[in-house]
Amino acid sequence: MIVKALRVGLGQLIVFGDWISRPAKRKRDAAAQARVEQAASGLALYQFHACPFCVKTRRTLHRLNVPVALRDAKNDPQHRQALLEGGGRVKVPCLRIEEEGKVSWMYESKAIIAYLDKRFASV
Repeated sequence: MIVKALRVGLGQLIVFGDWISRPAKRKRDAAAQARVEQAASGLALYQFHACPFCVKTRRTLHRLNVPVALRDAKNDPQHRQALLEGGGRVKVPCLRIEEEGKVSWMYESKAIIAYLDKRFASV
């Protein structure tokens, strides 16, 4: 009981810290932002709200100004099941990437962040 309370409290502290120190969004002209939004339409991030690695990944999405669907794999049984069936395990963060009719699942925040930087930093 005490451990759970500490975990929840620490999680909320992490979320609050992210909120007050969030980086500025990348500014793009309307055409470039439309291209980013189109490219991001096939992405979805499976995450837990207070997970530090998920927060780190969401900060990158915010910094790059990439709108990605966020899927709560902790509190939404349908998203949790989709993550388990598609990715093979319930581990977050996990980026679901749908391109050219193919779906892939990318785990590990460092790999996801590197992918997002490579794909969207120069747009």
